[in-house]
Amino acid sequence: MRAAVLTRFGAPLTVREVPDPEAGGGEVVVEVLAAGVAPYAAEVFGGRRNYPLVPPVVPGVGGVGRIVHVGPDATRLRVGDLVWCDSTVRSRDDALTPDITLQGWSSRGEGGARLARYLHDGSFAELMRIPTENVFLLPVAAADDPARWAALTVHAISYGGLLAGGLAAGETLLVSGATGNLGSSTVAVALAMGAGRVVAPGRNQSALDLLADRFGPRLRPVPLTGDEATDRAAMSAAADGPIDMVIDLLPPSAPSSASRAAAMTVREYGRVVLMGGVGMLGGDDLSLPYPWIMRNSITVRGQWMYPRTANVGIIRLLASGAVDLGPERVRSFRLDAVNDAIAYAAAHGGPFDRTSLTPSAGSRQHCETRVHAEERAQPKPGAG
Repeated sequence: MRAAVLTRFGAPLTVREVPDPEAGGGEVVVEVLAAGVAPYAAEVFGGRRNYPLVPPVVPGVGGVGRIVHVGPDATRLRVGDLVWCDSTVRSRDDALTPDITLQGWSSRGEGGARLARYLHDGSFAELMRIPTENVFLLPVAAADDPARWAALTVHAISYGGLLAGGLAAGETLLVSGATGNLGSSTVAVALAMGAGRVVAPGRNQSALDLLADRFGPRLRPVPLTGDEATDRAAMSAAADGPIDMVIDLLPPSAPSSASRAAAMTVREYGRVVLMGGVGMLGGDDLSLPYPWIMRNSITVRGQWMYPRTANVGIIRLLASGAVDLGPERVRSFRLDAVNDAIAYAAAHGGPFDRTSLTPSAGSRQHCETRVHAEERAQPKPGAG
């Protein structure tokens, strides 16, 4: 098969032939129809984000695909099924605190690194091997535009953060980082979940205008000045009532003061969910005041990615149209143009801008032949 390979940090990805992946027990092999390209992918591959990838590696985080091989322990998945491949892989030998790796992207701790050494390669390839429990059936309609559905990479993270904070219908949510690629997704998902009001602070006025035009009066845009006290007062005023929950999605380049200003708008007994990258590349710590947290009974929690069940929930929201993929601006690239896709994503990281790689587009006939061969090889029902 052909794949885009990161040979070393700072070098362009190289498209070349690599061995086809082989599935063992508890795994499937998927033909990758579309994989999302993150706006910060150039920072990862350039080494700026210091991600624990070990070159040579096929990168890529999640994707839409069609199953070409299932392991013997799969009971419902079938060759030919259209599926979402979730890159958030958890170890199977510790149910309480599983190690986690983002297949083809990142990992956490030594346990996650060990997992990444086994599930090394991601979705920037014609074929991908992935654990069975990380594969989720998609509606038939997703086959009409897999590149658009590849935005599941973003929306699943948003949904996971909102679940972590226990967002309830009618509540007021503040999204810190609302004008970014992930933050704008969180706004859309929160409103689909029934948020009564979403406060959206940001410095990009055109992005704030886009959010306001799309979502109407339930969306409360707040232009930020950079002064912590001024911005905190403006965010609180825009809510026109208590803020039940704050979710922070700011990138590593953002100052901790911006996260703190947003977090401290939450009401007594409110919740703060931290999902961004503040402090990951240096800079001041968040430093929330201990007395404020204690006396106001504030819940502060971190959330990296999302539980497996979030995949089912976000797919249902998309399939129902509650989260509308139609208005999203999607640009697709063939596998040979992977470096163009990375550059385009870096330049188009605003609200509802999506960049997709379509690895199997040039080899569809070959993959269909493979699917048919797998189907013929499967035992017929009742065959002994």
